[in-house]
Amino acid sequence: MRNTAKITTAVLAAGALTFGLSACGSGKSSSASSGSDGPLVVAASPTPHAEILNFVKDNLAKKAGLDLQVKEFTDYVTPNTATEDGSVGANYFQNQPYLDDFNKKNGTHIVPVVTVHLEPLGLYSHKIKKADELKSGATVAIPNDTVNEARALKLLDANGLITLKSGVGNEATPRDISKNPKNLKFKELEAAQTPRSLDDVDAAVINGNYAISSGLKPAKDALVLESAKNNPYGNFLAVKKGDEDDPRVKKLAKLLVSPEVKKFIEDKYQGSVIASF
Repeated sequence: MRNTAKITTAVLAAGALTFGLSACGSGKSSSASSGSDGPLVVAASPTPHAEILNFVKDNLAKKAGLDLQVKEFTDYVTPNTATEDGSVGANYFQNQPYLDDFNKKNGTHIVPVVTVHLEPLGLYSHKIKKADELKSGATVAIPNDTVNEARALKLLDANGLITLKSGVGNEATPRDISKNPKNLKFKELEAAQTPRSLDDVDAAVINGNYAISSGLKPAKDALVLESAKNNPYGNFLAVKKGDEDDPRVKKLAKLLVSPEVKKFIEDKYQGSVIASF
C-alpha cells in the first residue's frame, strides 16, 4: 500500500474524487451510509484485494445473503475519497499507518473494520541477484508517499544497506539517513510506478500488491523482504466512521476472515500474501 501521497494537493484530491465518482457511479445508493438496502460496493486495488473480494463474491457472498460489488482502482487516493464521499460503501487496500496519515492530511473519517492480510514490502532488481551486490552510488527507487517511503527506508535499514536516525517514525525520508556506506541514491516515485522503474534503476522497493500485479513473486524474487512478525502494515477492510455497523459490512468482514479465504490466500499467493488472521 503512496499510500497518501505527497501529491495530496487540493487539485489532485479533486481530480481523484472526480475519477472515483465516474468509476463508481453517480448515486450514493451503493454506499454503506445510504442504509442496508442494495449492494455493498467496495473499492479495492486489483491485486490481491480485488481478487480476494471476487473470491468472496463468487463463492461465499450469496450464501451469506450479501450482494457484493467490487470496483478496482490503481491509485491509493481515490478509494478513500470515494468512501468518504459515499460513492462506495467500503474500501480494501490500505494499512493503519497509511490511513492515519491520509485522514490527518485530508480531513477524512475512514476507520478500519477487520484486518485481512499482509503484503510484505520487498527490494527487487533486474541487475543484481543479492542486495549486497549493490555498488557504490547505485540508484534505488522507493515509493514517494509518506508512509511507504518510511517503510521502504526501514526495510533497507533492517538489512544493513543504510542506517536511519534513531527514533524516526512513519514520516522518514532520505534526509533521515545517518549512514549510507554505499552512497545509495534514491529515486522517489509514485508506488504504482516502482515496478516499471526496474530497467532504469539498480533496484526498487516495491509494495507487495504492485509486485504481484507486475508478475513478480515476492516470496521468490525479492532480494530482501519484510518480516511478517509484529508487522503493523496489515491491510484491512475500511469504511467511513459510522458505517461499521452496516449489516452488509459486518457480513463481508466475517467472510473476509473465514477459513475459506485463508485457504484461498495461502493457495493462490504461496507466501507472497500472508493471511493476518
